Formats: sequence, C-alpha cells, structure tokens
Amino acid sequence: MTATDLVASSPNSLSEKYSQQYDTIIIGSGIGGLVTATQLAAKGAKVLVLESYIIPGGSSGYFDRAGYRFDVGASMIFGFGDKGTTNLLTKALADVGMSIETIPDPVQIHYHLPNDLEVKVHRDYEQFIQELTQKFPQAATGIRQFYDECWKVFNCLNSMDLLSLEEIGYLTRVFFQKPLSCLGLARYLPFNAGDIARKYITEPEVLRFIDIECYCWSVVPAALTPMINAGMVFADRHYGGINYPKGGVGQIAQKLAEGLTNQGGEIHYKSRVKRIILERGQAIGVELVNGKTFFAKRIVSNATRWDTFGKLLEPADMPNREAKWQATYSKSPSFLSLHIGVKAEVLAPGTECHHIQLADWEQMTAARGAAGTLFVSIPTLLDPDLAPADHHIVHAFTPSWLDDWQNLTPTEYEAKKELQAGILLDRLEQLFPGLQAGMDFLEVGTPRTHRRFLGRADGSYGPMPSRKLAGLLPMPFNRTKIPGLYCVGDSTFPGQGLNAVAFSGYACAHRIAVDLGF
Repeated sequence: MTATDLVASSPNSLSEKYSQQYDTIIIGSGIGGLVTATQLAAKGAKVLVLESYIIPGGSSGYFDRAGYRFDVGASMIFGFGDKGTTNLLTKALADVGMSIETIPDPVQIHYHLPNDLEVKVHRDYEQFIQELTQKFPQAATGIRQFYDECWKVFNCLNSMDLLSLEEIGYLTRVFFQKPLSCLGLARYLPFNAGDIARKYITEPEVLRFIDIECYCWSVVPAALTPMINAGMVFADRHYGGINYPKGGVGQIAQKLAEGLTNQGGEIHYKSRVKRIILERGQAIGVELVNGKTFFAKRIVSNATRWDTFGKLLEPADMPNREAKWQATYSKSPSFLSLHIGVKAEVLAPGTECHHIQLADWEQMTAARGAAGTLFVSIPTLLDPDLAPADHHIVHAFTPSWLDDWQNLTPTEYEAKKELQAGILLDRLEQLFPGLQAGMDFLEVGTPRTHRRFLGRADGSYGPMPSRKLAGLLPMPFNRTKIPGLYCVGDSTFPGQGLNAVAFSGYACAHRIAVDLGF
C-alpha cells in the first residue's frame, strides 16, 4: 500500500495531516540521514530533519574545549575523492551546492603490531604492497593477489552510480549499462574478505594482519567482514585516498545541513523523537518528547535498528523479519575515548596522523579493560588550526562494553575512568614518549557518554554479525516491513563508515523519490 492509497481510503483527518505537513521526515541528522534529506530536498521534496542534539552529525560531530576542536569519532575519512562514482561525500555536498576543502593524508594507518611488526599503509598502492611484501617475502604473491582482488570489487563499484538496490528500474538500467560490473559484484556478494584471503595466503601472521585491516573499520575480523566492503575500503584508500576536511569532521554535517536549508528543507534541533506514529499499520508521523507531532508521507529513521524498533515503536509492532535480523546481528562494543591536548614538541617529525597499536593478537577484539586494539588519530598533523598554537590533538580510543560501566556510583565511575585512562596513557607513552608530561588537556568519554550524546543503543558503534554470514546478503536495505517506514545509516546496507552510510542515504532517497514520484 502506498501513501497515496492510504490517504484515498482514510478518514479526512488523515488526509489533512498529509496535505499540511511533509513528504518525508528523517529522525536523526547523522550523515546517512542528512544525505537522504539533501537528496530528497534537491529533487523538490518537502523534508524535515529532527535532531535531538544542538548540532548535526551524530558520530560525525564535534565539540570544543579549551581552544581545541575535537572530532567525536574517527578522523579517517573516505569519500572525498575527485573522480569516479564512490566519492559520495564530495558528490552529496555538490548536489546541494556545497563543498569542503580537504587535506590529503599520505598514510592511512601506521600499524604497531605484535612481534615488532610496523607497517604503513601508504596512499600509493605500490608503495604499500612493496612495504608489506618486504615484511613477508614468503607471502608476496598471495598478498598481491588478495589486494588486487579487492581492486576488482572496487572497480565494479566505481563504474556505476550507487543508488537503491531495491528499485527494479535502477537495477535494470545499470545491468544493461554495466553488465560485467553487475555480474562481478554479484559474484562477491556472498563472500567475506577472509574467504578470499585464504584462497591466496596461508601464513598465519599475514592473515592476522588482514584481520586487523578489516577490524579497524568493521570491528570484526576478516572472516566476518563482507568482501564488498573490504574491496571498497582497501582500494579507495589508494584511489580517492584519505582526505581530512578542513575545520574538522563536523564540517561535513554542518555543510550538508546548510545545503539542506538552502534547498528549502528544514532541520529542527533539540527535537527528540519519542515515538513513530502508526495508523492502520503504516508509519504516518512522529511525536516528540514534548508532545509535538509532525506528519509525513514517508518516515525515515537514522537511529540504530535497536533504537528504531525497540524504543520508537512498540514491541508488538516489530516485524518478524526485524526480529530475525536482530538475532543475526548483535551490537558491537562502544568505545573508551581519550581526547587529549598536548604540546607539539611531543610528536617526533614524521609522525603519521593515524595509528593502531596492539601488543597481543589474541587481544585484537577484546573490549574489556584496556588491552585491546588502540586507535589513535592526530588530526592536527593535517589541520593545525584545530588546536592552539604549538599544540596537537591526540584522540585515542579502544572498544569497551556499556555493561562494564553500569551500576557504578558517581565516585566509582570517576575512579574507573581515571584507572582505564591511565592504562591507555601508558600505552600511548610507548608510541609517543613524553606525551603525559606534555599534556595540557584530557577529557575521557565512556560508552555511557556515547549513549547519552549520540543516542545510540548501548553507545554501540554499529551492528556486527553474530556468526559467519554470507557476505552482505543478510544486510537489510532501506525499506522495512512497516509501510511508510525506512531505515538509513550503519544498520542498513552496506554498513559502517561515513562513505558507507552516505551510500545508504543515496539509496534511501532514491527509493523514496521513486515511491513518491519525484
């Protein structure tokens, strides 16, 4: 049943609600929600975004402290290339007349791994392959075969416009335009990166390296990481590259929000949605915590699927397919984060922007205590204006479960933050000697912080497979089983990451535009 059908068969009151409100309401202003909103507004739809916080962006937001501008999340940004079709952040901004100056990062990650393994992922592909094969000459052929196969996936993606795979007209058109690319992608859809890696590589330490290559953005090892996603990441870092937005990651959401309003769309801040309103089983509107209601032909949730179906809807309204998905995917951990300001002299010349440190392969996925994978971003190496003169930002974070931070008194909570931060600071000291002596600012965030400010269930980074699945095939698209309700963001195809959720936003907007006749 379409919204038009519903209006035609409904009482006048429902028809009036539709006529005086919006074409689409988006709950949340993460990047997926904003791309959906801007794409629809650019097509002429009447769009409203409802954001519970005071600025847009969600996990891609920012905050200011003591002269520093900190990114809420990671600073390693894909999607800002200037060629091909996978540069979705560049395209999304341009579609609403916006742009952002970016700064290229010559090295995606500097890995500091067990057994004194040090590897830099250079922007130049051949330089990266040469460095890795020098570390593992016995696996040189297999290493190149695996990463070259990632390029095959990427080249298929990069040859076509990335829109809704739910829309038969798009699928038909793109198949006739790019049949080999479509068949190539279909071939890889059921596979995970680990399946492909093990075709070519047998050396355990090389396979562990590929595991952490996947884990650093998918939060699962290669055996559970879809090959489509791996192909996108492992090739695009060399094709479009890692590019940092001037002014910080928060500029992406700020510019998209500005583009939205320029196109006639609306965004309301401090507007927390209490529930999605259903009538006759169809999503027709939302109610805020203050009791205010808005109605639209289509409702899009940029919340996690756990929040969407567990909080914004009644349990009885959860479709069976959704319950099955929640049994197939589980919430990944949140993070324990340190936002640090340090004197510039702490960092040696030649220090890279992004680092990953791990001392024990068995602890790679650990999310209790502070022994797991440590992620480090130093965005001021690319954009010094984010910090006071002669200072740098060091953002360090490691996976952490919300349960480990619950049921604590305020005193116990602060003591635990201090203890866990001290462990991470000691680890950072190994990478950057003198860091603790050179600190002039420290703020600690826990999973409770992420849950509170980002509005994400358990502060989770996103979904992860509960078991080995057939690549991306089980990942849901944007439409849900509730008529009129769509989901967008990292709980939908193709998953986590700014470029991935931008893809989700393009797909969602395309599907809705077709449904509404724009």
